[in-house]
Amino acid sequence: MKDYIAKNETRILDELFSLIRIPSISAKPEHKADMLACAQRWTELLMDAGADKAVIMPSAGNPIVYGEKMVNPDAKTVLIYSHYDVMPAEPLELWKSNPFEPEVRDGRIYARGADDDKGQAFIQVKAFEYLVKNNLLTHNVKFIFEGEEEIGSPSLEGFCQANKELLKADVILVSDTSMLGADLPSLTTGLRGLAYWEIEVTGPNRDLHSGHFGGAVANPINVLCQMLSQVVDANGRITVPGFYDDVEEVPQAEREMIASIPFDEAKYKQAIGVNALFGEKGYSTLERNSCRPSFDVCGIWGGYTGEGSKTVLPSKAFAKVSCRLVAHQDHHKISQLFADYIQNITPDTVQVKVTPMHGGQGYVCPISLPAYKAAEKGFEKAFGKKPLAVRRGGSIPIIATFEEVLGIKTVLMGFGLESNAIHSPNENMPLDIIRKGIEAVVEFHLNYE
Repeated sequence: MKDYIAKNETRILDELFSLIRIPSISAKPEHKADMLACAQRWTELLMDAGADKAVIMPSAGNPIVYGEKMVNPDAKTVLIYSHYDVMPAEPLELWKSNPFEPEVRDGRIYARGADDDKGQAFIQVKAFEYLVKNNLLTHNVKFIFEGEEEIGSPSLEGFCQANKELLKADVILVSDTSMLGADLPSLTTGLRGLAYWEIEVTGPNRDLHSGHFGGAVANPINVLCQMLSQVVDANGRITVPGFYDDVEEVPQAEREMIASIPFDEAKYKQAIGVNALFGEKGYSTLERNSCRPSFDVCGIWGGYTGEGSKTVLPSKAFAKVSCRLVAHQDHHKISQLFADYIQNITPDTVQVKVTPMHGGQGYVCPISLPAYKAAEKGFEKAFGKKPLAVRRGGSIPIIATFEEVLGIKTVLMGFGLESNAIHSPNENMPLDIIRKGIEAVVEFHLNYE
């Protein structure tokens, strides 16, 4: 297998780069043509890898790529999910190279999508290619690649509802998560859910002169900040009434497992440039960012922010805020609880509009699943040690939807690293991780019978 990867590495990278060069940014309407071009390129690459068919299928939004290799109707079927859309690359000035012209430096590919998720998806497809070319594939494989994951997968649930028979499988395999470290392989056993809102605060009917009106009229930015500061208390607890009603306490055995994960808090702080950490009292850092809920202001704006100064009391202020949720918290319920809470603490001096945006449920994968055991063996073969089972703080909302709509469990076999800087400038992926990832996925398929 290593020989195959080495012999074909130039071609493999050329194919990956052909995908990365397509700026498939789902958040920007001007890239609609790029979404279709990227989907088309994926169908070509799936066919080249050995799929029986690979087609572009319509959805309510961006097109879906579907492919399959059916070797035996009586055999098990693995459904591989990924997404071909990427985050916007801004701020462009912070990139050391063109985000859509991949560059290899110091053994890493630098580009938007190098990890999330074109690089990780390519690991899956090249492992599939190896199995097909060497007549080692004994079960069926299906592929579903969407183009809206980075904007919350708004069209995928409807697609799944309409294509249940087409997507029928025994397990779903996803590479869109991360490991604890390059020398510390891990399998993700849980993901947090998500709820997201935009808040609009309106005060006077127009921007006002701060000298004439300051001190007499409530400033919407001030009020917005005051309200947001009430959402989390001094102990890191979210104050929304009913918010914790469905939160499952982490079992002591799992807390002990989390505590056994190698973690250097000093290095963690140094890596992100902070002097101290903050979170819910009574929980460790690794618990706070994986199996406890959280609240964050993702963006806030209003008034004058241009060059120089302008003494203005703004008419409006805005914020985008989100909560990461844990198992059993329903994002629809939380969304309403939060909206009600903000309305309840709004003073009479302003009007507030809370608009729910995208959301998703959390997910937990049982470590007793045969497919999980196969993934475990894959990591052990490729990385030389048994992977740790960990919950992660991120969200992939469609994973819970797969279970709800298709009735299929998902194994999260991700190869990302914190240093890969996904969603940030200079996103990257180590070449060595791609090589080991291909080997691990091949071993997964060989052990999943």
